[in-house]
Amino acid sequence: MAFLRSARWLLLALVITLVPASSQAGVFISVNFGPPAMPVYVQPPCPEPDLMWIPGYWHYGPFGYYWVPGTWVAAPEPGLLWTPGYWGFVNGAYIFHDGYWGRHIGYYGGVNYGYGYGGIGFAGGEWRGGHFAYNTAVINVNREVIHTTYIDRTIVERNTIVNPGHVAYSGGPGGIHHDPAPEERMAEHEQHQAPTVFQQHHIEAAKADTTSYAKNNGGRPQNLAVAKPLEAGPPHAWSSAPGSHSMTMEHPAPAAHPMPETRPMPAEHPAPESRPAPESHPAPAYHPAPVAHPAPASHPAPAARPAPPPRPAPPAKSKAESKER
Repeated sequence: MAFLRSARWLLLALVITLVPASSQAGVFISVNFGPPAMPVYVQPPCPEPDLMWIPGYWHYGPFGYYWVPGTWVAAPEPGLLWTPGYWGFVNGAYIFHDGYWGRHIGYYGGVNYGYGYGGIGFAGGEWRGGHFAYNTAVINVNREVIHTTYIDRTIVERNTIVNPGHVAYSGGPGGIHHDPAPEERMAEHEQHQAPTVFQQHHIEAAKADTTSYAKNNGGRPQNLAVAKPLEAGPPHAWSSAPGSHSMTMEHPAPAAHPMPETRPMPAEHPAPESRPAPESHPAPAYHPAPVAHPAPASHPAPAARPAPPPRPAPPAKSKAESKER
């Protein structure tokens, strides 16, 4: 019976419904019970110039509401401001409206997130000549690094909605009741930019951390704010903010794949014995060959004359003829 009651509660309470998109988000999340109260935490000091504070908030995942820690992040470009997302009660359901970047702060339900986001606009600072000036009346900064600061408590008082119960949603029973001001309505119709990739990774990291879910921490998350800017380290690594009752969280490294089988190397054969090279003798000095002179032109030998034919010998005389003479 206990199991059936638990299953029935899950079916009735943990229903996620997709509703039509708005100008600043593609998909809304709808749940039929509200998020826990906003926890109180200490803002880590801004560590470097021109970073923007993204306040922590409750999001919704496969195991219910989970806490996305507050963090510092660089704006997509100078001059842009961050309008936080918020939960609003509409037609019996709690619908989440995504945050966005824009030139002006839009409506975020009147939820007091603290540190400049008192429910109306942003009192934590303003852009001046391409650099952000921080209102240290509500923003904590590292004064040794950041020198563009000022103090304005009037804007803080004027834009703060008193929320002693730290209610995290707008409208409905017990929720914040603040209708959008004209400037907030105008900002909603301006050009917006979605959360940066670092913010998206930050949300996914919180979603994957089981300790961030309200069902596991009783609405009191351990990791409330991130001390380092999102770009300063791996997006899935969280470092605790001093004084925020938080802890370091890192996702486990992906499982290592087995290494391919190693085969023994073939036995090495001894190299042949090296013999000393024969002693080299210096080559004889090189002398240029004498310049060859052309031989004198040869003349043809005189043609040989034929020898005169031999004369016939006189005929031999007989002895009788010689006697007669």
